Amino acid sequence: MTMRDLLLEVAGTYDQKAGTGKGVPGQQVLRGVAGRSDLGPLGNLVVAGYGGNGSAASAPWIGLFDPEINTDPKKGLYLAFIFSTDLSSVTLTVQQGVTDLSDKIKERQAILAQLERRSARLHGSLPPTLGQQWGQRPVLGRGKRPEAYEAASVAARRYEVDAMPVEEQLQEDLRVATSLLQRAAAADAAWRKAADDDDHVSAVLPEQRRRKPSTASSSSPSTTSRSISAPEPVALGFKPRDSSGYIANIAAQQQVKSQKHEELIREFGAYIETRSYMPRNVHIHPKDLILKQGDVLSPGDPEWLVEVKVVRKGDVTAAVREAVGQLREYGYFLYREKQLAAPHLIALFSEDIGAYGPYLEDQGIAAIWQTGDGWAGTPTAAAWGMVD
Repeated sequence: MTMRDLLLEVAGTYDQKAGTGKGVPGQQVLRGVAGRSDLGPLGNLVVAGYGGNGSAASAPWIGLFDPEINTDPKKGLYLAFIFSTDLSSVTLTVQQGVTDLSDKIKERQAILAQLERRSARLHGSLPPTLGQQWGQRPVLGRGKRPEAYEAASVAARRYEVDAMPVEEQLQEDLRVATSLLQRAAAADAAWRKAADDDDHVSAVLPEQRRRKPSTASSSSPSTTSRSISAPEPVALGFKPRDSSGYIANIAAQQQVKSQKHEELIREFGAYIETRSYMPRNVHIHPKDLILKQGDVLSPGDPEWLVEVKVVRKGDVTAAVREAVGQLREYGYFLYREKQLAAPHLIALFSEDIGAYGPYLEDQGIAAIWQTGDGWAGTPTAAAWGMVD
């Protein structure tokens, strides 16, 4: 059986009026999904079928979960093939879990509104070309749960049962959907981190260090500097935060957070000044760091947006995914949506990211990482004169 065969079998056997008993054909097909190994090259995706609990679901569905992101259909993000209530179509969607939110919020319109806000935000974090190819909201039919699925959809592609595409197309769409899921999950993690950082408070230094401007292609450090009073309207602020640990109030709970992240910002800020770039991390939340060149600042000056990531327990993949998601999110919401010039993008890491360097370059993102004796980076970072 292929994925195409499975979808057609569900559409042909499922009966909302037949209940969820063991002998109900459509329910048997869905219960057997978890044990199948013939649904194509799904990688590490975990598959399960859902036809309701107690009463039959009006919109049955097949979930595909990435264990590194989420395995709980009640919350979080996952992929799903969701059938319309008349079983005439099925939609492949990057989906938010709805049950957990429904348990917390009882008013139906409030649930739908919150799901729609989240889905619109996550959809905006996707690459523009793919975002256009994959619509945000499917049409599944009337009913409390189908309408919640519609509101919770981040990206969707609909297939008519009578014109089901060939297996190869379904598998290609699944590969793209998996990539979209990973991007949406990275953006979601970025927003959660930004919310955690809301309690960070920093002050503008009374004096700011300024460097002589240099060309972006300069490869030698500048050693000449001077201190002057910061211009009142456009003062760049860079203030290393305490690296001994700090208390952040999160959801009415105090949590001691590591300051490796702030140490990395402090050390890179001191270094990049020697390359004639001015760092700023004051009053720019949720951005980690921005860089500019020159003594005179104006709205048209080029800006470098830096997302800082500490690689934890050697998990370079997670750090890269989060960096990409946050840079794309900030580029959209903090620049494009505000009709500001797009910034140059930099992902800064605490250690070498190996094969992910070319990947980030392909995504239009320069990478810089800390080494045992300094800093290294990708060709774009070198072209900007930030590394040798």
